[in-house]
Amino acid sequence: MTVRLALPNKGRLEQPAIDLLRQSGMSFETADRTLAVPVRNMPVELLFVRADDIPELVADGVAELGITGRDLVEEVGLQVEVLTALGFGRCRLTAAVPERSPITNLEAFTGARVATSHPRTAQRFFDDKGIAITPVPLHGSVEVAPKLDVADAIVDLVSSGSTMMINGLRPVVTVLESEALLIGSGGRSSVAGSIATMAQAVVAARRKRYMLMNAPADRVAEIERIIPGIEAPSVVPLAHNGMVAVHSVVDADDVWQVLPELEGIGASGILVLPIQQMIP
Repeated sequence: MTVRLALPNKGRLEQPAIDLLRQSGMSFETADRTLAVPVRNMPVELLFVRADDIPELVADGVAELGITGRDLVEEVGLQVEVLTALGFGRCRLTAAVPERSPITNLEAFTGARVATSHPRTAQRFFDDKGIAITPVPLHGSVEVAPKLDVADAIVDLVSSGSTMMINGLRPVVTVLESEALLIGSGGRSSVAGSIATMAQAVVAARRKRYMLMNAPADRVAEIERIIPGIEAPSVVPLAHNGMVAVHSVVDADDVWQVLPELEGIGASGILVLPIQQMIP
């Protein structure tokens, strides 16, 4: 049985999704305007569609799996299973107002007209806070809505915030933290389960680094304190008496901190390597 996996056909999630699948071991070719692509080494067909259509395609069973943004999953409100967060496409759905606006806190949105391409999510957020708003559904340039006097505020996706600043907008509150997700329709096949495991292994590996070093044998306890690894470092005796090779896994964000510590206790020949896949 061939498993269909729906991917975004354009936008900020397209290339990272393709890179993730290739790093997980899938072999396939893509071309402009390609709608469906077979994976050569697995019974999988990749469907390239609009990112906002993917939750519905998965919920309807057209595709067993899909990669899309959390914001789009929340907006459609359909029953899909979130299999894993993928660690890319991070952004925030943010409520913002013009710089001149008197709105400075959440409560001040009461009665506001809020332009957004995520009207259900915005309405649900403010309803949960007990604040009545009037959603103004828009697609495209949501940022210009206050200038055109069709809204008092906006709820829109923000990555760096530069677009809002250019348009004279001031963020007030975060409505939703979003990133790319691997979603499924439930009752997954063994192939779909394998794809989920492969994706999780790639995501876990991207957060880690593999470290190798030589060190005095009497410093192993100190090294383990600095880089404890998943369970414990691997220690291998070297030909020179009193020296060992130490292998361990560390968080990628901690490498800058642990390198000088390891050097300070006598470690040498330190190598820091990327990890392709990892199942903790």
